[in-house]
Amino acid sequence: MKPIQMVDLVGQYQKIKPEVDAALQRVIDSTAFINGPEVKEFEKELGAYLGAKHVIGCANGTDALQIAMMALGLKPGDEVITASFTFVATVEVVGLLGITPVFADVLPGTFNLDPADIKRKITPKTKAIVPVHLFGQTADMEAIMAIAKEHGLFVIEDNCQAIGSDYTFSDGTKRKSGTIGHIGTTSFFPSKNLGCYGDGGAIFTNDDDLAKKLRRVCNHGSDVRYYHEVVGVNSRLDSMQAAILRIKLRQLDAYGAARNKVAATYDAAFAKIPALRIPERSKSSTHVFHQYTLRVTNGHRDGLKEHLEKQGVPAMIYYPVSCHLQNAYKSVRSPEGSLPVTEQLTREVLSLPMSTELDNEQLTHITNAVKSYFTA
Repeated sequence: MKPIQMVDLVGQYQKIKPEVDAALQRVIDSTAFINGPEVKEFEKELGAYLGAKHVIGCANGTDALQIAMMALGLKPGDEVITASFTFVATVEVVGLLGITPVFADVLPGTFNLDPADIKRKITPKTKAIVPVHLFGQTADMEAIMAIAKEHGLFVIEDNCQAIGSDYTFSDGTKRKSGTIGHIGTTSFFPSKNLGCYGDGGAIFTNDDDLAKKLRRVCNHGSDVRYYHEVVGVNSRLDSMQAAILRIKLRQLDAYGAARNKVAATYDAAFAKIPALRIPERSKSSTHVFHQYTLRVTNGHRDGLKEHLEKQGVPAMIYYPVSCHLQNAYKSVRSPEGSLPVTEQLTREVLSLPMSTELDNEQLTHITNAVKSYFTA
């Protein structure tokens, strides 16, 4: 059996190696390393896939979030409501801009923001909501957009983990995750469902005026070279990464189908183990399984993780400490105990290997290793 990895990037690369190698050589031969044709074509192709009018490539997903907030004119003293149960980058950019992060709790089944708690956290200083589409499915965007409209708030979707997910509104209308709010953002970190071979990110919007502002912020605050209208940043998606992403974008739906097949195998294996809660599927969103995350109850999480590692099965805890309890982001408004679901999840979640390249032998080993812990 091949060694099991959380994400098998080597195996994935081998399947697309001729295309990737040729694309990289094409960029080298062109020497169009910055904002070259590959970047422009990728932006068009991703926009077509998502149904987004504008796609702006940038250097990484963290930059994408920061640029979105800068383009919206958020400033120190403003408040942004987001999840504490997320990777720190979501909150980091809020802090970097001097904005106040306000944490709302998440739903225990989908791990996404609880609209009811968002409502409770709104104040006169609230300017935006940042839902995080965690682990591969879209948050309850219909409810979130209704709250935003009622209170005149911006919505920035953190779509770093759910690109390709479809959201269905109550009237049957479907939209891709990241295209529902005022701005959507994503990361192309190598382990993402759509990942490059370095750092990369993108921002999406259907608003022409916002798109102009986003491009301006990305480019040193400039529309015309050497003329700077606002304070901006230098954040670009390089041509080599764009060339790779163009190839992988064509595989994205197939990657999602492969991940769902793995998830179905896990579901069937673990459904009857009382201490395990398999991932809940949202009624309004498809799941692209960036992570397959179990809830391990009754204090078994750490023991199961140790057991799996002894069996050659990697398992990760996303996330062991929620943002509101991190030293950098502690506040009197979100003391320990203030987000009970979030804090419970940090004690229970465990993510299993999730990769397009997992084979039946590896899956059998993983599922047997999990079951053996509870039957020993």
